[in-house]
Amino acid sequence: MLTRPLLRLKVLQKHLRMARMSSQAEEEVLFETKGSAAFITLNRPKALNALNLSMVRKIYPQLQKWETDSQVGLVLIKGAGGKAFCAGGDIRAVTEAGRKGDPLSQNFFKEEYILNHKIGNYKKPYIALIDGITMGGGVGLSVHGMFRVATEKTMFAMPETAIGLFPDVGGGHFLPQLPGKMGVFLALTGFRLKSRDVKSVGVATHFVEAAKIPELEERLVRLTSAVSPAEVEAILNDFQNQSKLDSDKEFVLQPHLADIDRLFAGDSMEEIFTSLEKDGSPWATKQLETLKKMSPTSMKISLRLLLEGKGQSLAEDLQVEYRLSQRCVEDKDFHEGVRAVLIEKDGNPKWSPDSIEKVTAEKVDYYFSPLDAKRELTL
Repeated sequence: MLTRPLLRLKVLQKHLRMARMSSQAEEEVLFETKGSAAFITLNRPKALNALNLSMVRKIYPQLQKWETDSQVGLVLIKGAGGKAFCAGGDIRAVTEAGRKGDPLSQNFFKEEYILNHKIGNYKKPYIALIDGITMGGGVGLSVHGMFRVATEKTMFAMPETAIGLFPDVGGGHFLPQLPGKMGVFLALTGFRLKSRDVKSVGVATHFVEAAKIPELEERLVRLTSAVSPAEVEAILNDFQNQSKLDSDKEFVLQPHLADIDRLFAGDSMEEIFTSLEKDGSPWATKQLETLKKMSPTSMKISLRLLLEGKGQSLAEDLQVEYRLSQRCVEDKDFHEGVRAVLIEKDGNPKWSPDSIEKVTAEKVDYYFSPLDAKRELTL
């Protein structure tokens, strides 16, 4: 029979365990090292791990610290909850801040893009397990990294033109690198890619079945702190070769690759609209209907961003994107898109201007024009 002091000790230990578990559940980002592997877990499952400024401010210095830590050989980032890697940035908070003149609308984009740049230039193997929904800000946390592992649960999209924004977080850099006009198509339509299709276009570097991810993590943990990218790639290749799920399925856009390259080849939105209208096929008509729902201003700045971004470095692209982000915050469509899609959810945004013909070249030029020197993004 336990004495009273021992009973009190056991009760205290139980309360401490519960407090630790509660504290961990409340932390928006979890950091852990196992062996020579460092883990980042995005821990906002109820919000589909949406990225906010406080998370950015925790992840960036931790990445800096691990980059110079001789005991850390690689970094692995994943999402909690089983549904999403990261469904995007917390843009609702950004638009609310923008209306109030709160500096969050400047700081969020600036610090997020600085983090994206760090990931794109990280000196150690960086592995993003994009197991689940991966959109917007989640793309920025993954696509610039050395390795991106998709599973059958992955759903990738850049849906920003539907909310009056543009494919940011380095979209102007990585989307033009996709085959043919695939990047333009994905940027303008917000088309969703799933499972193996995410690897087929080059967004993911590998495909591994979700059930094998825990074992993959164990293999990576056993690597030494002097691990090379080639060693990581060999392990990822091994697990990919073991993953047969969906291997017999045709790439969802395979029947339309030639159509995409032909119909989305225009240097202006007017050309793309005309091509789709003239084609008149059911598929082209469907794409045209989709585009007509998007912000005309967003489509015009997105197309120019991708056309000009093809030869730019990630840093150059992010500096341009920061200008665009601030113009979006200042303008109407971003606020209206967030209202219609995320706040009131009526799905009926009132764009201004309401057609591509009304979006002048002068307006687009203004979006791309330099900010005040003190506001520019410096990388």
